[in-house]
Amino acid sequence: MIITRYLLREILGPFAIVLSVLSVLFTSFGAASFLSDAVNGLLPTDTIVQVIGLRTLIALEMLIPISLYLSVVMALGRLYVDSEITALFALGLTPARVMGIVLGLSLCTALVVAGLSLVVRPWAYTRAHELASLAAASLNTNSMEAGTFYGGSNGNRTIFIAHRAGPAAPARGVFVELRLRGGGTRIIYARSVELMPHAGGGSQMRLTDAHVYDVGQNGSGSDVVLNANDLVLHLPSPTVDPPEYSAVAASTAQLTSSHSAADIAELQWRLSTACSTLLLGLLGVPLSRARPRQHKSAKVGIAIPIYAGYYLFYESARTWVQTGVIPPFPGIWVAPALLAGVVIFALLEPRLAFGLGRRRAA
Repeated sequence: MIITRYLLREILGPFAIVLSVLSVLFTSFGAASFLSDAVNGLLPTDTIVQVIGLRTLIALEMLIPISLYLSVVMALGRLYVDSEITALFALGLTPARVMGIVLGLSLCTALVVAGLSLVVRPWAYTRAHELASLAAASLNTNSMEAGTFYGGSNGNRTIFIAHRAGPAAPARGVFVELRLRGGGTRIIYARSVELMPHAGGGSQMRLTDAHVYDVGQNGSGSDVVLNANDLVLHLPSPTVDPPEYSAVAASTAQLTSSHSAADIAELQWRLSTACSTLLLGLLGVPLSRARPRQHKSAKVGIAIPIYAGYYLFYESARTWVQTGVIPPFPGIWVAPALLAGVVIFALLEPRLAFGLGRRRAA
């Protein structure tokens, strides 16, 4: 039990560090895409934080497997390099016991990844869509910069401001194009626009010297023109439209009853992530074998390209299932099957080499 706890501690230490570093890097990369909106005030800070957090939560299903994989390679590789593994073998530890310890840890980690993929992933995608839709519906025009076109998330709105004295100052020369649900286009031009809070909820928009044009669809002749020197519009609190169906946001139960290629690919992805986690943890054991006094990072340099190649093939297999290039069976499972073959070969390679050496000696 002492040796088991020692090995687990040696693996979990690098695992926590690698996972933390990868999560920070991913979060920083995701935050960069929202940087301009945060600086301009177009998106509330709490909304940006929530969306970035949801994206990181979704990414954990891939960050956790690679963290486990690299931590096993680094931890056991250090034991080999420092000859600690030799001392442990002298105390009665066997390679099968080492594999059993890593197998137990990999199984626990795979269960966590399965929960993230099957339950957390669709919830996070749905919640991210709701936040994005709410942010788009409650876009703060007082924070818009002059000389920039701002489009709606679904392409049904375009706003342009010609001049503005400051971030909270009234906008001058405002042009708005709206795509109406019933067809047609609404064009609004105002000499100045000011957004103000409303006591009853929502906000008020005051337009000075406003011109509103409702253009009928396909030149139907139902155009409407409205001119107003001073127009005050009450904008109700924004509402979020129900999201369109998406495979990534659909529940796992919905995917199991679907025959769509996109749904099948998404379901197989969710089911296979736990399998990939288990196999990657086991693959780290044979890859960690090193000679005493060998450089500690030598095996990591080999492990990273192997994972990169697997992940590229794994993602490609999902795309091939989505586009119908390969049938639902074996579908995306060709990637974990290939990885399983690599694990088996890596575990048997010393025995195969030993048997080949005996034949040559004979």
